[in-house]
Amino acid sequence: MSYKFLDEIDSPTDLKSLDVVDLPLVCEELRRFIIESEAVNPAHFGANLGVIELTVALHYVFDVPNDNLIWDVGHQAYGHKILTGRRNVFNTNRKYKGISGFPTPAESKFDSFGVGHSSTSISAALGMAVAAKMRGSDERTIAVIGDGALSGGEAFEALNNAAVSNPNLLIVLNDNKIAIDETPGSLREYLTDIATSKTYNKVKNDVWRLLGKVGPDIRHFTQRIDNAVKSVMMKQGNLFESMGIRYFGPVDGHDVISLVRLFEDLKNLGGVKLLHLITQKGRGFKPAEDDPQRWHAAPGKFDVATGEVIADTEDPMCPQKFQDVFGDAVLELARNNPNIIAISPAMVSGSGLVKMFEEFPDRSFDVGISEQHAVTFAAGMAIKGMVPYCCIYSTFSQRAFDQIVHDVALQKLHVVLCLDRAGLVGKDGATHHGSFDLSFLRCIPNLVISAPSDEYQFRNLLYTAQLEKNKFPFVIRYPRGKSYHPKSEIEFSEMEIGKGKCLRRGKDVALVTIGTAGQTAVKVADKLQNEGFDVSVYDMIYVKPLDTKLLHDICSAHGQIVTIEDNALQGGFGSEVLEFVSDNGYNIKVKRFGIPDYFVMHGTQEELIKECGYDADSVYEWIKKCCYNS
Repeated sequence: MSYKFLDEIDSPTDLKSLDVVDLPLVCEELRRFIIESEAVNPAHFGANLGVIELTVALHYVFDVPNDNLIWDVGHQAYGHKILTGRRNVFNTNRKYKGISGFPTPAESKFDSFGVGHSSTSISAALGMAVAAKMRGSDERTIAVIGDGALSGGEAFEALNNAAVSNPNLLIVLNDNKIAIDETPGSLREYLTDIATSKTYNKVKNDVWRLLGKVGPDIRHFTQRIDNAVKSVMMKQGNLFESMGIRYFGPVDGHDVISLVRLFEDLKNLGGVKLLHLITQKGRGFKPAEDDPQRWHAAPGKFDVATGEVIADTEDPMCPQKFQDVFGDAVLELARNNPNIIAISPAMVSGSGLVKMFEEFPDRSFDVGISEQHAVTFAAGMAIKGMVPYCCIYSTFSQRAFDQIVHDVALQKLHVVLCLDRAGLVGKDGATHHGSFDLSFLRCIPNLVISAPSDEYQFRNLLYTAQLEKNKFPFVIRYPRGKSYHPKSEIEFSEMEIGKGKCLRRGKDVALVTIGTAGQTAVKVADKLQNEGFDVSVYDMIYVKPLDTKLLHDICSAHGQIVTIEDNALQGGFGSEVLEFVSDNGYNIKVKRFGIPDYFVMHGTQEELIKECGYDADSVYEWIKKCCYNS
C-alpha cells in the first residue's frame, strides 16, 4: 500500500515541510497505516487511533528531540514511532529482536523517556523541565497523559509539585473516558462535568473569541475570566488552577489544524500548563469505536474492511487462559463465601473478573490505576473481616511493595494477593515481565507465597487461601497464557500449606521446581527417561513456607539439584534452595535455571524462555552434558 504523504515522512522535519492544510490527510494516512499494520500484526490498537491528530500536531509544532515528549504508559505512541523514522520497521513491532511496543531511548533519540507503567509521565517531564530551567535551556517539555493514568497516585504527586519550580512544562490530558476498561472514580466525573457543561463551554468560547482578537497580551486575563466562568457555571473551582497549573480546554482532540494553532500559542507561554483534549479511543475504525474495551489491543488478525477477527476455530473445552481460570474460580468461591470481595486496579477484563463484577457488583471494586491504594484498601477490608482477592499484574505489584510490607504483612492481614502475568509475559517486553516478585516478596515475614504448576493446583490454592483457618497474607502467582488441561468441572480441595510433591522419584539428579516450570521439568524428565536416564522431579508449590522436610529428603538422596523457575535468578527460588543447602551443610551441587541478570526484551514467551535458557531443551542438554558426560 502506498501513501502520498506518509511515504515521504521519515522524520518530524519531513512533516514540518508540509503545508498545515495537508495535515488532515497525513492523519488519515497514518491512521490507515496503523489499522493495516495491526490487521496482520495485532498489538495495542484503540489508544493509538485516538491520538493520531494529537501526535501529528505535536510533531508539527514542537522540535523533538530537542524538545522533550513523554508518552504516559506509551502504548499510544505508535503514530509517534512511525513519524520518527520507524515506519519501515514497524512490521517488527513487539516481535523478537524487533522494535518495542513502548517508547525507549535505547531505540530512538526521539523517545525522550522510557515508559511502560502508568502515571509516570508528569513526574519525568517535570524533572526534565526543571533541569532545563536550571541549565538555562529554552527546550520545551510535553507530557501526554490519559484520564485513566491521571488517576494514578504518582500523577497527583507530580501535579502537586509541578508549580513549585514553575518550569516550562505542558501537560496534555488525553481524555477519552477509558483506559483498558472504563475509567472509574470521581476524577472522571469531574472531567466529564468540564467537558459537557454546555453553558460553560458556550460562554468560554464566546469570551475567548472576543478577547483573543485584542492580542497575545490579553491571554492571561482571558484565562482568568475562563476560570471565573468555570466557578460560576459549574459551581466549583478548577482543580488544576487550584494547584497553580494554568488550565486550557476542553478542546476537540481530533481537529489537527486547530491543535496546531493552539500548540503554537502554548509553546511560547511559560510556566506549567495543562491542555484538556477530548478524544475518542479507536477513532476512525468503527468496531473499535463501538467496543473500545475489546479493541484496546487488536483481538487477533482481522479484516480491515469489516473488523471481523480472523481466528482459528477453538474447541470450547480447550484449556482456558490462567486469567479466566482465576475469574471463574473467584466467582465460584464468592457464591459460597459472602465475605469474599474482588479488587482490581483498572484490570477488570485483563484479570478475568468481568463475571464477578457483573454478578456481585457490590463486592467488586475497580480502584483505578492505583496499585498502592488497592493493597491498603484490601488491608482495610481484611481487618474488618472481609476476604479480599486483590488481583494485580506481577510487574505492577512492584509499585505496592511498601503497602504489602507495612499494611498487609506487618499486621498479618488476610489479604489474598493474586499476581497475574508472573514470569516472562511475551510481546509487552521488559516493562511488563513479572520477573521479580519471588525475589522481592520472599524476604517479607508473615507471607505465604505459592505458585501453581497447573490450573488444578491454581483453583485449589485459591480455595485454600480463603479458608477460615488460613487468616494470613496469602500470595498466589501465576503466568500469562493458556493452562494445560481441557476445561472441566473439578471440585475444590484444600492444599496443605508449605507442602510440596514428589512427582517422579529417580536417582542422581533432582529437578526441583516452582510454578509452571514444573511442566518443563516433566518434559525434561520424559526426554531423559527415553534415553535411559532416570531423574527425580519435585514440585515445591510453596516458596514460603518452604517444605524443608522434602528438601532434606532431596539433598540426602541426590548428588545434583537442578532448579527451574520463571523468576529472576537473583534472590529467587533457586537462591532459596542454595541457602537451604548451605545452611544445612549439605555437600551437593545446585544448578539454577531462570531469568538472567538483565532486562529481557520482547518476543513470544517461547522465544524469550529459550533466550534465557530455561526451556526444556536447554535444561535437558545441560543435564545430559554435565551430569551424564554424554
